[in-house]
Amino acid sequence: MQITLARTEADLQGILTLQQKNLTKNLPADIQSQQGFVTVEHDPDVLRKMNEAAPHVIAKDGDTVVGYAITMLSQFGESVPELVPLFARLDSLEYNGRSLGSQRYYVMGQICVGEGYRGQGIFDKLYQFHRETYSDRFDVFVTDISERNTRSQRAHERVGFRPISRFYDENLNETWIIVVWDWTL
Repeated sequence: MQITLARTEADLQGILTLQQKNLTKNLPADIQSQQGFVTVEHDPDVLRKMNEAAPHVIAKDGDTVVGYAITMLSQFGESVPELVPLFARLDSLEYNGRSLGSQRYYVMGQICVGEGYRGQGIFDKLYQFHRETYSDRFDVFVTDISERNTRSQRAHERVGFRPISRFYDENLNETWIIVVWDWTL
């Protein structure tokens, strides 16, 4: 098992393949509640551009991508329609007594560990690699989690993320919890 940065077209395709297997539209409700899920289906060109700006972190078993944590700089906030409501809130949110927008932050655009690889610490390793790679450029790592995705909530809390806000997205009919991992603490 190797944790690394996405460097090739095959790596990006591996992210998209794993994403397809774990999208809410492709999973029965009982599997979603037990194993978690992902909501956003990334456009390949946007995923590639995001990777060029700040490479995604992936877990590979041989040549197969078995986990990923997508790096999303704020400049891509308008590029993924499902994430526009999140980005619309971030700069105005207050964190540690000042606006988040005045702090050095970036967004984790989605994290997923494939079936058969869960429970082996890959989730935590993906996030630790993010910290090792990006903590010299950023102080705060932000993401949002579906309120229904309790497995993901627990995993993010274990890593060090803390909730700072909630919002309801009418387009997705979903309540989201915005969480931050403060690397300055």
